[in-house]
Amino acid sequence: MKEQRCWILGIETSCDETSAAVVEDGHRLLSNVISSQVKVHQRFGGVVPEVASRRHVERITWIIQEALDRARVRQQDLSAVAVTQGPGLVGALLIGVAAAKSLSFSQGIPLVGVHHIAGHIYASHLVKPLSFPLIALVVSGGHTELIHMEAHNRFERLGRTRDDAAGEAFDKVARVLELPYPGGPQIEALARKGRPVIDFPRAWLEPDSLDFSFSGLKSAVINWLHRARQQGRQINRADLAASFQAAVQDVLVEKAIRAARQTGVSNLVLAGGVSANTPLREALTQRCHQEGIDLRIPPLELCTDNAAMIAAAGTYRFKDGIRDNLDMNAEPNLPLAR
Repeated sequence: MKEQRCWILGIETSCDETSAAVVEDGHRLLSNVISSQVKVHQRFGGVVPEVASRRHVERITWIIQEALDRARVRQQDLSAVAVTQGPGLVGALLIGVAAAKSLSFSQGIPLVGVHHIAGHIYASHLVKPLSFPLIALVVSGGHTELIHMEAHNRFERLGRTRDDAAGEAFDKVARVLELPYPGGPQIEALARKGRPVIDFPRAWLEPDSLDFSFSGLKSAVINWLHRARQQGRQINRADLAASFQAAVQDVLVEKAIRAARQTGVSNLVLAGGVSANTPLREALTQRCHQEGIDLRIPPLELCTDNAAMIAAAGTYRFKDGIRDNLDMNAEPNLPLAR
């Protein structure tokens, strides 16, 4: 008897991207539709939660239909619907959760809530199956974490940021440099024209710690810039951007390698929006080659928030028999290990 295909519809609305995707058997990408709100929020210098929620309401229905049409899959043919349950902006999350629950109820198909960080990790699975055990370095605007996975759906957090996430630090430093939102790509572009000649601090914390801290670095950059302006010194913005970026990169790379050594794991996954940063990708690739570690980095189109990664992660929750009821709610502080 021919095995039935597993078609999962993924829905992602945790921040300012409205996305829906259809993934077959957890790895074959049939469609991935993303509607970005970047231009809307640029005028405010960051994401405005209320505006993001309204935009999701306006787009979610046709985004889902577009994903189904591109995949040539009907609603009634879906095996399940997977949706980002958290973490994220609560108003934005609620839109995706409500849409997923409506589809689950109307079609009588299972509902699967997915953790946003798990989704980022599974983005690489859409290119090549994940190899366990692995360490995942997840770096985004809201998260900087080191995750240990022994198998599908088994997550152990080894380290996290104690204050600002790396992506958040990028955005804040970009703001003081008067660069447009989002800050990460702007910092990277400016840094290409400069050299890392300013010795900004690296927060290593306690010996062998796998936690991160970027608040001090952010403050050091802002204070350096203010002093230079007060003293009337000429400011090379490109050198400042390159120096800041190098300080973030050094800590991320070293702590990821440290986590692999401490656990004896030889598989590393880089995930999250900041994984699109080219110098970080290059530095981690070089270091992993030196250490004999197999590194997986998703393509650029799967680094930022998207529903394909949610569908991929949701597939393995579905296959493990994990289901959510229609009383499932959005959880902005949802824990990864449940």
